[in-house]
Amino acid sequence: MDQDRKTTTSLLVRACAGEAVADEQLTPLLYDELRVLARNLLRRERRDHTLQPTALVHEAWLRLIDKAELAHGGQDAKARFLGIAANAMRRILIQHARGRAAQKRGGARQRLDLDADQLALPSQGETLLDLDAALTRLQETRPDLVRLVELRLFAGLELREAAPIMGLSLTRAKVHWALARALLSRLLQVADGSGGASRD
Repeated sequence: MDQDRKTTTSLLVRACAGEAVADEQLTPLLYDELRVLARNLLRRERRDHTLQPTALVHEAWLRLIDKAELAHGGQDAKARFLGIAANAMRRILIQHARGRAAQKRGGARQRLDLDADQLALPSQGETLLDLDAALTRLQETRPDLVRLVELRLFAGLELREAAPIMGLSLTRAKVHWALARALLSRLLQVADGSGGASRD
């Protein structure tokens, strides 16, 4: 385990230094670890339980990273880790939602509110799949906004935590978050066929 932590930490430091190969090796490593943690969590919980991204990302950080060795990596290393972990959590949750949707077709979709103060991932798989589709469309024009949404929803970060990772002031991050919410709300309404009408 200690050797694994040193390997992950070394890859993280090298990725922060701009080594593309290290970045490529780190991504599946984090994804696999988060997937194992998610599977273990789901085994212990009721079947309709939603994964807790914040807890999983923090547990992965503690299990995978040798903090003593990371001292010279600084904030950039943690930012890189959280960015990759947020994207991995999105993929894991979408995979989980697709599995649930395949088992149980139909049912009313749940409205997804991207509220600034109370952030929660939807409990219904179909709504999560709608969000993923909207994020994929938004990625084409505003990948920066998608990264912010991933950090907030899939890594569970507060806006004040996500802002420095994005290289933004808190004020600028608030503007980006408001724009992301507005654009995603529009994309979700189009996907739902409501075309801008408010949903109950």
